[in-house]
Amino acid sequence: MTGLERERYPIGRFERCRGPLDRATRSVLINAIARAPSDIRRLVEHLTDAQLETRYRVDGWTIRQVVHHVPDSHMNSYVRMKLALTEPRPPAINAYDEGQWAELPDARTLPVSVSLDLLTALHTRWVTFLRQLTDEDFSRAYIHPELGTFPLYDALALYAWHGRHHTAHIANAIRAR
Repeated sequence: MTGLERERYPIGRFERCRGPLDRATRSVLINAIARAPSDIRRLVEHLTDAQLETRYRVDGWTIRQVVHHVPDSHMNSYVRMKLALTEPRPPAINAYDEGQWAELPDARTLPVSVSLDLLTALHTRWVTFLRQLTDEDFSRAYIHPELGTFPLYDALALYAWHGRHHTAHIANAIRAR
């Protein structure tokens, strides 16, 4: 992996699962999702506004934008998972342009405490939801316009990775300043 790749993917690229996950593996991933809000909060709660404007890499987002991005992304996943469980057939979901969302005024200016509180509340709901799903539930899927059929076990793995991925971006930006 090149230096630029390491900056972009500090914990490596996400790899889809090779099939359904066993309960123990799902539990580890759910625990990672449960920890994400406190891990991110611990890193950013004492940063100044100026420090929140630090970019995690050249042409990357600021720490502030990353903090606001995580609940945006995770809310989308939470809703997608619920749709997959409640629709009779795998629903086709909408993708969104995360880069454009990160450039909107709220993501560029709002205090990070707003998104940290949102992320904490969202993850409380999400983790409770995830811990109650059955093996069969995790095999339900939605249809992503770019990724195709996406079972919930893949979504679980993706968003456990996603939280760690952006926590690493924030940690790297703090170390580099």
